[in-house]
Amino acid sequence: MTEDEARRWLERSFPVSRETWDRLERYAALLLAGMKEQNLIAESTRDHIWARHIVDSAQLIPLVPPAAEDDLWIDLGAGAGLPGIVVAILSGYRVMMIEMRRKRVQFLEQVIDALGLTNASVFAGKVERAATSAPPPAAVISARAYAPMERLIASALPLAGKNTVWVLPKGQNFQNELDIAQSLWQSDARVEPSLTAPESAILVLKNVRKRGGKA
Repeated sequence: MTEDEARRWLERSFPVSRETWDRLERYAALLLAGMKEQNLIAESTRDHIWARHIVDSAQLIPLVPPAAEDDLWIDLGAGAGLPGIVVAILSGYRVMMIEMRRKRVQFLEQVIDALGLTNASVFAGKVERAATSAPPPAAVISARAYAPMERLIASALPLAGKNTVWVLPKGQNFQNELDIAQSLWQSDARVEPSLTAPESAILVLKNVRKRGGKA
C-alpha cells in the first residue's frame, strides 16, 4: 500500500472531516518530530507513516462494533499511540492507553493535549494494575506489540468481559500465536487479513475465558 492509497482508504472508510484530517496530519508530524528524542517508530518506516502506521492502526476499527456511549477501548503497551491515538481520532470510543515507559507516557500526554483529544487518556503503569483505574469490562482490547500471546491475555483478562472484542495485529507467525491462545484459553476466534502487510493478520477474539471455565 502506497501513501496515496493509504489516504484514499481512510477517505473511503471513515467520515474524515477537515478537523479529523488535521489531527491525523499533526499526529504524523508529532511522531516524526518525537523521533529526535526516542525511537517512536522504526526509521525504515519514516517515509511510509500513513500506510505502515496510520492505516495499520485504523484498520482495526471496522473489525469491532461501532462505539456505544461511553464504550471503552483499552490499548495495551501503547508505545507511540499506535493504534490508541488513531482510534481516538477516528472513532467514538473512549480510549485508555496503558504504557509503562516514562518517555512514552510523556509523549502520549503531549499528543493528547496538542490534538485536544478529550476521549483519550494514559494509564502510566503495568497492565495488571490498570483494572483499578478502568472499571471492566472494556468493549475492545488491542495490543499491537505488547507481549507474547500467553502473557498478553493473562495480564489483561481482568479488564475484559464475555463481550469484549480483542483485536491483535500479528506478524507472519500469526497462526502460531493463535494456536497458543487456543491451547490456553477458550474463545470465539477469527483471522482477518492485514491491509498493510500481506504476510500478517489480525486475530479477533471474543468470549475469551480460561479453559474449563463457563461459556
